[in-house]
Amino acid sequence: MEINTNQSKELVVALDIGTSKVCAIAGCKNEHGKLEILGVGKVESTGVMRGVVTNIEKTVKAISDAIAAAERQFQDSFKVVHVGIAGQHIKSLHHRGMLTRDNMHSEISTKDIEKLVSDMHRLVLPPGDKILHVIPQEYTVDNEVGIVDPIGMSGVRLEANFHIITGQITASNNITKCVNKAGYQVADITLEPIASAASVLSEEELEAGVALVDIGGGTTDISVFYEGILRHTAVIPFGGDVITKDIKEGCTVMKHQAEKLKVKFGSALADEVFDNRVIAIPGLKGRDPKEISEKNLALIIQARAEEILDYVVWQIRRSGFEKKLIGGIVLTGGGALLKDLDKLTEFHTGMTARVGIPAEHLAHGNLEQVYSPVFSTGIGLLLRGIEAVETGKVAYSHKEPAVEQVATEAVYEQEPEAVGIEADGKWYSELFKKTKEWFEAEPDTEY
Repeated sequence: MEINTNQSKELVVALDIGTSKVCAIAGCKNEHGKLEILGVGKVESTGVMRGVVTNIEKTVKAISDAIAAAERQFQDSFKVVHVGIAGQHIKSLHHRGMLTRDNMHSEISTKDIEKLVSDMHRLVLPPGDKILHVIPQEYTVDNEVGIVDPIGMSGVRLEANFHIITGQITASNNITKCVNKAGYQVADITLEPIASAASVLSEEELEAGVALVDIGGGTTDISVFYEGILRHTAVIPFGGDVITKDIKEGCTVMKHQAEKLKVKFGSALADEVFDNRVIAIPGLKGRDPKEISEKNLALIIQARAEEILDYVVWQIRRSGFEKKLIGGIVLTGGGALLKDLDKLTEFHTGMTARVGIPAEHLAHGNLEQVYSPVFSTGIGLLLRGIEAVETGKVAYSHKEPAVEQVATEAVYEQEPEAVGIEADGKWYSELFKKTKEWFEAEPDTEY
């Protein structure tokens, strides 16, 4: 498949490194502003636990395989990727910043906002933590509160509340190391709940107030939006794998059998199981098959799903927006595919719920496999990556020439430096020689 020059400039590759899967998606925006998916690669992840890389070599292999699969579909190669980050180490805090301007008559500009944001990056954090995102909440200009966009206003004192998301330096370094070892470069790293929101939530939901719950294999990510602004983020260290583990122990079956039971016969709401069928599982070598009641399976799943939802409700209450979320809860991620989970969410939380599919920004006629909550984070990273390229935050050429160009520039950066040092050395030696001659000659001229 060949794409024209205009598209190739905006071609972006997103890499979602999760606990259960590693997914690579390549795409660009068409002339109508919709997302065209040009290649998808998805492989099983074995080197990641609860969103954090625990085995470098296994993760490197999974990244290589996923991107190679996307390259086969696209029939070309990539070198630069946009990556997501998640995990239990993600924390959030609120901080207030203030900027005093010199001229009260001049308008507040983008530079003033950028200066205010850059000041937040100087916050003292616990050892080993780094700031991932700084998100403005609302601004205050000369005691005038509740301003969403202060650009163009006049004032001396500019203040703002910020939602700051932090993560461990080692976690992001390990992700970068894995991508580099696989032979690719990291363009930027985005928090996965923010990426998922970009692909699943509509403008109306963001304005009305909504809680996005992304249930992955190892973690459940929560992001609360109100009036179009991200207000709260949290990561719960439970996901679909914990439900699988409960089925394995409760039904005394193998892990791969428990996963199949959950996907094919599982339900998050035991009351919805009317035909109490008996499922036969092949026994180990020489043993009789094991029989499991579908109702009992649903009861095991429901117990753990309710526990995860308890944590979700606690985080929504902690955000302070529990009574303001008109949009309710949107479930996404692979765990959202669990049958009747949306119904259980409504019963357990008292809020409306729906399953979010990343079809909001996709063009018609795309690959059917991406119309699934499993790809919410990947498509969100793709959207964020395209936005970063369009706004100039990330600049790179397309595919292999990009890396060659960067490498060439790096060489040229070093060479002039070496030449400059040599030239400076000659210039100083000549200057010293002339000065010495002048001082030695001066007494003679005086006498």
